[in-house]
Amino acid sequence: MARILVIDDEIGIRELLFEILYDEGHSVELAENAVQARAARQRMRPDLVLLDIWMPDTDGVTLLREWGSQGLLDMPVIMMSGHATIDTAVEATRIGAVDFLEKPITLQRLLKTINNGLSRDKPVVAANAQSTPASAELNNGLAANPSDDTASLPATPEKESPAGLSGNISLDQPLREARDEFERVYFEYHLARENNSMTRVSERTGLERTHLYRKLKQLGIEARKRPT
Repeated sequence: MARILVIDDEIGIRELLFEILYDEGHSVELAENAVQARAARQRMRPDLVLLDIWMPDTDGVTLLREWGSQGLLDMPVIMMSGHATIDTAVEATRIGAVDFLEKPITLQRLLKTINNGLSRDKPVVAANAQSTPASAELNNGLAANPSDDTASLPATPEKESPAGLSGNISLDQPLREARDEFERVYFEYHLARENNSMTRVSERTGLERTHLYRKLKQLGIEARKRPT
């Protein structure tokens, strides 16, 4: 599993990339502008960055150049754009980007490029990653779902599992149902462990609060208020 920072000002693309990469087993953090990207870069120290070129405050090439001048390009950066010229892509590569993705991006191309980027610093991660032979367009936030056939069930906690529920997940059911069942146990465990503190659960699970709330709602988990 890799820590991936996604920087894009379009909410639809950010959320879609989050879902795809999360289903691939990665820990994902999102930023919608350069200010958030700088803070996330310092906080999480990502293994890889997906960086959009056109952003309202500071464009991606300028941010890339800034990181390079500060000695902060110690992770692979993959540029993304639907309107960039060849000169822009060449300039980004010269500064330090390892690759360039032109929108709309197919799912197969996205995962292959990420795996190649991760292999530069973390060959083990790349060796364990799987490319999904399905395609989906990311332009304009177009909805897409990674193939269920390639998603992997996360390992269950070995200790402190709530009432041993993780050991009761049936492996005879479809993968999506088994994964949802595991995630339900996983998040209920962390909610109980952190006394329903969404801030601590967010930090523990590596999800932003917005995505944590959405995931809990999707799984039918109601976050109880902490006792006063």
